[in-house]
Amino acid sequence: MTSHDSRTTDGRGRLYDSVVDTIGNTPCIRVNRIAPKHVRLYVKAEFFNPAASVKDRLAISIIEEAERRGDLKPGQTVVEATSGNTGIGLAMVCAAKGYPLVVTMADSFSVERRRLMRFMGVKVVLTPRAAKGFGMYQKAKELAEANGWFLARQFETADNARIHENTTARELLADFSGERLDYWVTGYGTGGTITGVARVLRRERPNTKIILSEPSIAQLLGSGAAQKRGSDHSPAASHPAFTPHPIQGWTPDFIPYVLQESVDSHFYDELIPVSGPDAIAWSRRLATEEGIFTGISGGASFAVAVQVAERAPEGSVICCMLPDTGERYLSTPLFEGVATEMTPEEEALSRSTPGYQMGAA
Repeated sequence: MTSHDSRTTDGRGRLYDSVVDTIGNTPCIRVNRIAPKHVRLYVKAEFFNPAASVKDRLAISIIEEAERRGDLKPGQTVVEATSGNTGIGLAMVCAAKGYPLVVTMADSFSVERRRLMRFMGVKVVLTPRAAKGFGMYQKAKELAEANGWFLARQFETADNARIHENTTARELLADFSGERLDYWVTGYGTGGTITGVARVLRRERPNTKIILSEPSIAQLLGSGAAQKRGSDHSPAASHPAFTPHPIQGWTPDFIPYVLQESVDSHFYDELIPVSGPDAIAWSRRLATEEGIFTGISGGASFAVAVQVAERAPEGSVICCMLPDTGERYLSTPLFEGVATEMTPEEEALSRSTPGYQMGAA
């Protein structure tokens, strides 16, 4: 399409039997105005998934793989511990497939996440924020054992990385076919994205450098301290390097077992910490200067991608994961200072013409 052509669309050329069939095939979008000029910087916009986050992939994989194995029975209740996005993805999948869902979530996560899940028919059991991610995880295990429910086990299940190996990685290979891909940048929550994608990139694009990030005030991997685990690979305690951080969805207070494969296999070439304020600042810049609306975790990944881009050689191509939409963060520091009433500048604009002014007769 040239600048003189009117924009048109052709449709997808297919009909869908279920909302879950629309998961994946999210676009890689070039960042034009705020990227360093000597590189090409792209974002993989996971908010194009039907429930608006990368965790839709995880949710469909957990449920469908459990169905295939016979681990999940028709009508059985599903339970999982989540900071929100996995719960919202599971809410969509379970609603479409007819499974009741219970989630456990620390009360420190944004209010809109629990409201979204309840709107989709989910029972949300809150746990004390002082108990951190470990507490909500243990509560989910208790409920599963007490009631005979299916525990999704997003932090341990092989179904997590498998879906990213089979979908996210294949999409990246297809989208950058015949193109350079010098750096791929991501953060981690469960570790499924990096582990699944890195398996493929190490094999198919070995020259692509994989950059992983974590919060600067919660450097679990950066500390070098091992994670204590139970016999089922679940965390046995909070990690000693964890402190609460504002990048919701990233870095729980333990190193997930799914992520451990990336550590042990040296899947990432560099580990770069990022601060919460930088994550928020870059999320806001993506929205106001590129029209790309992502959350704090997306801003964090992008902040690291910009660091990588600034020191990358001329002509480098970088792709950065954006895990979710900014609408998951309305009650968080991401939206602090965003007015709900008219600002003085907006009031002045209103007064600049005579009609339809607020407060006027």
